[in-house]
Amino acid sequence: MAQDPKLVARKRDGRGTRDARRLRKEGVIPGNVYGHGAEPQAVAVAADQLAPIVHSGHRVVDLELDGGTEKAMFREVQWDVWGARVQHFDLLRVSADERVEVSVPIKLKGIAPGSLSGGHLEQPLHELTIECPALSIPDSVTLNVNDLQIGDAIHVSDIDPATIAENVKVLDPPDLVVVQVVETVVREILAEAAAEGAQPEVIGEKKPEAEEE
Repeated sequence: MAQDPKLVARKRDGRGTRDARRLRKEGVIPGNVYGHGAEPQAVAVAADQLAPIVHSGHRVVDLELDGGTEKAMFREVQWDVWGARVQHFDLLRVSADERVEVSVPIKLKGIAPGSLSGGHLEQPLHELTIECPALSIPDSVTLNVNDLQIGDAIHVSDIDPATIAENVKVLDPPDLVVVQVVETVVREILAEAAAEGAQPEVIGEKKPEAEEE
Protein backbone atom coordinates (compact mmCIF):
# COMPACT_ATOMS: atom_id res chain seq x y z
CA MET A 1 0.00 0.00 0.00
CA ALA A 2 1.42 3.35 -1.09
CA GLN A 3 2.05 6.24 1.27
CA ASP A 4 -0.97 8.47 1.72
CA PRO A 5 -0.75 11.64 -0.41
CA LYS A 6 -1.15 15.12 1.05
CA LEU A 7 -4.21 17.17 0.17
CA VAL A 8 -4.12 20.86 1.07
CA ALA A 9 -7.56 22.41 1.57
CA ARG A 10 -8.94 25.75 2.67
CA LYS A 11 -12.27 26.62 4.26
CA ARG A 12 -14.95 28.14 2.08
CA ASP A 13 -17.88 30.26 3.12
CA GLY A 14 -19.93 30.26 -0.05
CA ARG A 15 -22.77 27.82 -0.71
CA GLY A 16 -24.96 26.83 -3.60
CA THR A 17 -24.61 26.11 -7.29
CA ARG A 18 -23.52 29.62 -8.27
CA ASP A 19 -20.62 29.67 -5.83
CA ALA A 20 -19.55 26.15 -6.82
CA ARG A 21 -19.56 27.11 -10.49
CA ARG A 22 -17.45 30.19 -9.73
CA LEU A 23 -14.88 28.11 -7.86
CA ARG A 24 -14.55 25.60 -10.70
CA LYS A 25 -13.93 28.42 -13.18
CA GLU A 26 -11.07 29.49 -10.90
CA GLY A 27 -9.59 25.99 -10.98
CA VAL A 28 -10.83 25.08 -7.49
CA ILE A 29 -13.08 22.14 -6.55
CA PRO A 30 -15.61 22.46 -3.70
CA GLY A 31 -16.01 19.71 -1.12
CA ASN A 32 -17.02 18.81 2.43
CA VAL A 33 -15.22 17.22 5.36
CA TYR A 34 -17.19 15.49 8.09
CA GLY A 35 -17.00 12.75 10.74
CA HIS A 36 -15.76 12.16 14.29
CA GLY A 37 -18.70 14.08 15.73
CA ALA A 38 -17.50 17.40 14.36
CA GLU A 39 -19.62 19.81 12.33
CA PRO A 40 -19.29 19.34 8.55
CA GLN A 41 -16.79 21.77 7.11
CA ALA A 42 -17.07 23.18 3.59
CA VAL A 43 -13.66 23.22 1.91
CA ALA A 44 -12.04 23.91 -1.44
CA VAL A 45 -9.04 22.24 -3.09
CA ALA A 46 -7.02 23.16 -6.16
CA ALA A 47 -8.18 21.02 -9.10
CA ASP A 48 -4.65 20.29 -10.30
CA GLN A 49 -3.80 18.88 -6.87
CA LEU A 50 -7.00 16.89 -6.41
CA ALA A 51 -7.25 15.29 -9.87
CA PRO A 52 -4.05 13.16 -9.74
CA ILE A 53 -5.02 11.76 -6.33
CA VAL A 54 -8.55 10.84 -7.39
CA HIS A 55 -7.43 9.33 -10.70
CA SER A 56 -4.81 7.21 -8.89
CA GLY A 57 -7.61 5.48 -6.97
CA HIS A 58 -6.07 6.34 -3.60
CA ARG A 59 -8.74 6.44 -0.88
CA VAL A 60 -7.00 7.91 2.19
CA VAL A 61 -5.19 11.26 2.27
CA ASP A 62 -3.32 13.41 4.77
CA LEU A 63 -5.69 16.38 4.84
CA GLU A 64 -3.99 19.68 5.67
CA LEU A 65 -6.52 22.23 6.88
CA ASP A 66 -6.16 25.27 9.19
CA GLY A 67 -2.52 24.48 9.93
CA GLY A 68 -3.29 20.94 11.13
CA THR A 69 -3.14 17.54 9.42
CA GLU A 70 -5.53 14.62 9.84
CA LYS A 71 -6.39 11.42 8.01
CA ALA A 72 -9.44 11.54 5.78
CA MET A 73 -11.03 9.14 3.31
CA PHE A 74 -12.91 9.85 0.09
CA ARG A 75 -16.56 8.86 0.57
CA GLU A 76 -18.00 10.36 -2.59
CA VAL A 77 -16.65 11.95 -5.74
CA GLN A 78 -18.98 13.61 -8.25
CA TRP A 79 -17.93 13.92 -11.90
CA ASP A 80 -19.13 15.96 -14.83
CA VAL A 81 -21.40 14.33 -17.43
CA TRP A 82 -18.36 13.12 -19.40
CA GLY A 83 -16.71 11.56 -16.35
CA ALA A 84 -13.57 13.60 -17.00
CA ARG A 85 -13.50 16.30 -14.30
CA VAL A 86 -14.28 16.19 -10.60
CA GLN A 87 -17.16 18.52 -9.68
CA HIS A 88 -17.45 17.89 -5.92
CA PHE A 89 -16.09 15.57 -3.24
CA ASP A 90 -16.81 14.44 0.32
CA LEU A 91 -14.11 13.43 2.80
CA LEU A 92 -14.64 11.46 6.02
CA ARG A 93 -12.25 11.88 8.94
CA VAL A 94 -10.79 8.51 9.97
CA SER A 95 -8.46 7.11 12.63
CA ALA A 96 -6.35 3.99 13.07
CA ASP A 97 -8.92 2.17 15.26
CA GLU A 98 -11.79 2.51 12.76
CA ARG A 99 -12.99 -0.15 10.33
CA VAL A 100 -14.71 0.90 7.13
CA GLU A 101 -16.60 -0.77 4.29
CA VAL A 102 -15.22 0.07 0.85
CA SER A 103 -15.13 -1.27 -2.70
CA VAL A 104 -11.72 -1.78 -4.30
CA PRO A 105 -11.02 -2.51 -7.98
CA ILE A 106 -10.07 -6.02 -9.08
CA LYS A 107 -7.09 -6.30 -11.43
CA LEU A 108 -6.20 -9.42 -13.41
CA LYS A 109 -2.62 -10.61 -13.79
CA GLY A 110 -1.25 -13.06 -16.33
CA ILE A 111 -2.72 -14.87 -19.32
CA ALA A 112 -5.37 -17.56 -19.02
CA PRO A 113 -4.37 -20.67 -21.08
CA GLY A 114 -8.05 -21.23 -21.86
CA SER A 115 -8.22 -17.93 -23.72
CA LEU A 116 -5.44 -19.15 -26.02
CA SER A 117 -7.20 -22.42 -26.84
CA GLY A 118 -10.53 -21.08 -28.08
CA GLY A 119 -12.04 -19.74 -24.88
CA HIS A 120 -13.04 -16.23 -23.88
CA LEU A 121 -11.97 -14.59 -20.63
CA GLU A 122 -14.83 -12.79 -18.87
CA GLN A 123 -14.77 -10.71 -15.68
CA PRO A 124 -18.32 -10.30 -14.30
CA LEU A 125 -17.07 -8.69 -11.07
CA HIS A 126 -14.80 -5.65 -11.30
CA GLU A 127 -14.89 -4.47 -7.66
CA LEU A 128 -14.62 -6.34 -4.37
CA THR A 129 -16.47 -5.09 -1.30
CA ILE A 130 -14.37 -5.42 1.85
CA GLU A 131 -14.24 -4.31 5.47
CA CYS A 132 -10.84 -3.30 6.77
CA PRO A 133 -8.99 -0.78 8.99
CA ALA A 134 -9.54 2.72 7.65
CA LEU A 135 -5.81 3.35 7.36
CA SER A 136 -5.09 0.06 5.57
CA ILE A 137 -7.36 0.28 2.53
CA PRO A 138 -5.67 -1.51 -0.40
CA ASP A 139 -5.46 0.29 -3.73
CA SER A 140 -6.68 -2.83 -5.56
CA VAL A 141 -7.04 -6.62 -5.46
CA THR A 142 -4.86 -8.57 -7.91
CA LEU A 143 -5.89 -12.02 -9.14
CA ASN A 144 -3.65 -14.38 -11.12
CA VAL A 145 -5.40 -16.05 -14.07
CA ASN A 146 -2.43 -18.10 -15.34
CA ASP A 147 -4.11 -21.43 -14.41
CA LEU A 148 -7.58 -20.85 -15.88
CA GLN A 149 -8.60 -23.33 -18.57
CA ILE A 150 -11.91 -23.36 -20.49
CA GLY A 151 -14.67 -23.91 -17.95
CA ASP A 152 -12.59 -22.72 -14.99
CA ALA A 153 -13.58 -19.79 -12.79
CA ILE A 154 -12.41 -17.84 -9.76
CA HIS A 155 -15.17 -17.20 -7.23
CA VAL A 156 -15.17 -14.75 -4.34
CA SER A 157 -14.69 -17.73 -2.01
CA ASP A 158 -11.38 -18.49 -3.76
CA ILE A 159 -9.89 -15.14 -2.73
CA ASP A 160 -7.73 -15.29 0.38
CA PRO A 161 -8.31 -12.05 2.40
CA ALA A 162 -4.76 -12.31 3.74
CA THR A 163 -3.42 -11.70 0.22
CA ILE A 164 -5.34 -8.41 -0.02
CA ALA A 165 -4.21 -6.64 3.14
CA GLU A 166 -3.95 -7.17 6.88
CA ASN A 167 -7.16 -7.78 8.84
CA VAL A 168 -9.52 -7.74 5.84
CA LYS A 169 -12.99 -9.24 5.63
CA VAL A 170 -14.58 -9.88 2.22
CA LEU A 171 -18.29 -8.95 2.17
CA ASP A 172 -19.40 -10.11 -1.29
CA PRO A 173 -21.34 -13.41 -1.54
CA PRO A 174 -18.82 -16.29 -1.78
CA ASP A 175 -20.49 -17.88 -4.82
CA LEU A 176 -20.11 -14.81 -7.04
CA VAL A 177 -17.96 -15.39 -10.12
CA VAL A 178 -15.11 -12.89 -10.38
CA VAL A 179 -13.49 -14.14 -13.58
CA GLN A 180 -14.04 -17.16 -15.82
CA VAL A 181 -13.10 -18.70 -19.16
CA VAL A 182 -16.08 -19.74 -21.28
CA GLU A 183 -16.29 -21.46 -24.65
CA THR A 184 -16.57 -18.95 -27.45
CA VAL A 185 -19.46 -20.84 -29.11
CA VAL A 186 -21.52 -20.85 -25.92
CA ARG A 187 -20.83 -17.15 -25.41
CA GLU A 188 -21.98 -16.29 -28.93
CA ILE A 189 -25.22 -18.26 -28.55
CA LEU A 190 -26.03 -16.53 -25.27
CA ALA A 191 -25.22 -13.13 -26.72
CA GLU A 192 -27.46 -13.71 -29.76
CA ALA A 193 -30.32 -14.91 -27.56
CA ALA A 194 -30.00 -11.85 -25.35
CA ALA A 195 -29.91 -9.51 -28.35
CA GLU A 196 -33.03 -11.06 -29.89
CA GLY A 197 -34.86 -11.26 -26.60
CA ALA A 198 -35.37 -14.95 -27.19
CA GLN A 199 -36.91 -17.08 -24.47
CA PRO A 200 -36.29 -20.82 -24.16
CA GLU A 201 -39.28 -22.97 -25.12
CA VAL A 202 -40.85 -24.67 -22.11
CA ILE A 203 -41.39 -28.38 -22.69
CA GLY A 204 -45.03 -29.31 -22.37
CA GLU A 205 -46.22 -25.70 -22.66
CA LYS A 206 -49.45 -25.45 -24.63
CA LYS A 207 -49.07 -23.27 -27.68
CA PRO A 208 -51.90 -20.86 -28.59
CA GLU A 209 -54.30 -22.28 -31.14
CA ALA A 210 -54.61 -20.65 -34.52
CA GLU A 211 -57.49 -18.22 -34.83
CA GLU A 212 -60.51 -19.44 -36.75
CA GLU A 213 -61.24 -17.72 -40.03
